[in-house]
Amino acid sequence: MAALFLLSACGGDDGDVNSVADKTVTILGVVVGEQQEKLEAALQPFEDETGIDVIYEGTDSFATLLPVRVESGDAPDIAMFPQPGLMASFASAGQMVPVTEFMDEATLSAAFPETWLSLATVDDSLYGIWYRASIKSLVWYNPSAFAAQGFTVPNTWDEMLALSDELVALGVNPWCVGLESGEATGWPGTDWVEDIMLRTAGPEVYDQWIAHEIPFNDGAVQEAFEEFGNIVLNESYVVGGAVGAISTPFGDAPQGLLGETPTCYLHRQANFIASFLPEGVNPSEALDIFLLPGIDPAYGTPVLVAGDVFGMFNNTPEAQALMAYLATPTPHEIWAELGGFLSPHKQVGLEVYPDALSKKQAEFLSTAETIRFDGSDMMPGAVGTGTFWSGVVDYVSGEPVEDVLDAIEASWSE
Repeated sequence: MAALFLLSACGGDDGDVNSVADKTVTILGVVVGEQQEKLEAALQPFEDETGIDVIYEGTDSFATLLPVRVESGDAPDIAMFPQPGLMASFASAGQMVPVTEFMDEATLSAAFPETWLSLATVDDSLYGIWYRASIKSLVWYNPSAFAAQGFTVPNTWDEMLALSDELVALGVNPWCVGLESGEATGWPGTDWVEDIMLRTAGPEVYDQWIAHEIPFNDGAVQEAFEEFGNIVLNESYVVGGAVGAISTPFGDAPQGLLGETPTCYLHRQANFIASFLPEGVNPSEALDIFLLPGIDPAYGTPVLVAGDVFGMFNNTPEAQALMAYLATPTPHEIWAELGGFLSPHKQVGLEVYPDALSKKQAEFLSTAETIRFDGSDMMPGAVGTGTFWSGVVDYVSGEPVEDVLDAIEASWSE
């Protein structure tokens, strides 16, 4: 491991390992609090081996702060991007360093699946090293409550809706949905639409959609919205109905699954929702998961993902060394063992994950036949984190889907 990441520092003054000792590398990222402590623990072996001091700065204003830093000539050596689309904009402007300038392509291919490498590629050059992944296509449920009612996990979309109808007949709302997230209200609904697009239109049309090769008001997008509406607009399906979905904070929504008499039985949300459960609740004991079922058999069961990717602004020996370290399994395994982390690294085995639930999530991620990145994170900010988010809220509030999609399409600048 040490040989690999120190090799990348040979562009230093004399090519000697000591040429990077007692120096620093700076990182700007969105990870803060307890998650920052885990990241710093994962970076500690690099510091111990090289003597390079890693200075990490976490911020909740990453998308605003980073462009200001770059334009003012104060770019961090490395940035930990939560959105590959933002990294791509800097790369396209010639402000970043391709990873392949100092790392071997075979090493990178051995570390990451081609799908993930492609997501970090801009104009045929690879700019990013993937680190933390999120798997979004999960449905959470209470296995004890399922067993008490004699329910089984649905294998198809139709079976899932049939289970929902059965719960309604028992006088129970099947779904907990939470779309409220402050200024980001609506984003959980965009995940629903993206997951459904992959299942009804397929990955090729999905790729065309996020690249604006088809308009946002295309019939395939409308079909996905309406399929989402079949659940979220069904007052019998959702706790609190549409108003409840809009007003419920996304982090509170899964609490309805808990206890001997749940107020809901199904909740679609990413793996990170486990960190929002009440203190004292062990997710592996209280809950279980299954993949959101497929709709069209031709497209199987795709997996929607998100993640953090490291990209380099300053071409220094220290930054090269750290990027090479991040491509090894070590920092991935350290955080995985600490919990609350999934890695897209191919050499990270399931045995490093600390509980059955995270092992299952990692297995879903590693065995998925079709993976696509969160569409709103790949779209221009004005759309993906703007009109798409607000459009979901408008739709759930009762605005006609045609008007919602026309408005989002009009916001997409050519």
